[in-house]
Amino acid sequence: MLYIPFYDPGKSYEENFKEGPFGIFADGKMFRQEESLPKYDFLGVKVNSPFGIPAGPLLNSDFCKGAFDKSFDICVYKTVRSEIFPCHPFPNVLSIKVGGDLTYEKAQGKFVADANFEEPISITNSFGVPSRDPKIWQEDVKKAISYTHKGQVLVLSFMGTVRENQTVDEFVSDYALAARQAIETGAKVLETNLSCPNIGNEGLVCYNLDMTERVCKAIRAEIGGMPLVLKVGYYKNNEDIKKLAEIANKYAQAISLINTIQVEVVDKDGKPALPGKNRLRSGVCGASIKWAGLEMVRKLKKIREESGYKFTIIGVGGVMNADDFFEYREAGADVVMSATGAMWNPYLAKEIRERL
Repeated sequence: MLYIPFYDPGKSYEENFKEGPFGIFADGKMFRQEESLPKYDFLGVKVNSPFGIPAGPLLNSDFCKGAFDKSFDICVYKTVRSEIFPCHPFPNVLSIKVGGDLTYEKAQGKFVADANFEEPISITNSFGVPSRDPKIWQEDVKKAISYTHKGQVLVLSFMGTVRENQTVDEFVSDYALAARQAIETGAKVLETNLSCPNIGNEGLVCYNLDMTERVCKAIRAEIGGMPLVLKVGYYKNNEDIKKLAEIANKYAQAISLINTIQVEVVDKDGKPALPGKNRLRSGVCGASIKWAGLEMVRKLKKIREESGYKFTIIGVGGVMNADDFFEYREAGADVVMSATGAMWNPYLAKEIRERL
């Protein structure tokens, strides 16, 4: 069953930011859980459950409050930048009919997107990682932290920004600056987003592992001993996963994977479904990418065991129900998160906690 999503795809990003969240997240009620001491460890923070919402749908403190009140215990504040950055034009969220798993081979084709959201739900989301002025998001993050209940934690996600005629050093320094601004909010855990289009034509930072290491090294120098999560995408090459694990072992405490799988998105007439520059290809998330998230978790767990690494594995991708949560845990995820599933089912965290 699909409920009213807490982010309304029929409204613009700005309308959602100002008016949201919607549905059950907006009813002001708390899901009362049986009182007990938080028994799960998340990067040194005791939490009620190893489950939450990843970077993406929690636009601001109001969305975070809705999530915390509905028992999502680990919530990631939508990725912020060191300066103001605009959102892509509307629409930003569309339904994608995949028909089973969105395999790597299938992802080379075109997919029709529309506004008819049906189960099993997969969506494309195309925002461009918008960000408010740092002074604004810093104060709002502090407010979001104040909404946590016992056994809950807010994670703050941040990234660097590509600019015209920018040097590599300047790009890396911008990641470090965003990290410094993030620390000032008082967040206990930080996440650096390496899986959104950051290096122009070169693609995602996480697929350029030399750049990934430079960025992580600069961030670690900035944040000291603070817990750091690396948010990455799907890797086809096993050697790349091994290199990622080495980098995480040196500079981070956790890896969150996966983000989305990119495809070419068109409307029913075969024209681009998303208006604006560089939006022909867009990330898909939801039920059709669960296979990829599970595969990455299994591979990373094996590498972690063989190498004696200690980082935490956060499984993301296609977690639509409680069974999916437990499947991720069995695959080796220490923590599991859901974006699309949580958006359309505000009871998901409650359903999971009742089975823990």
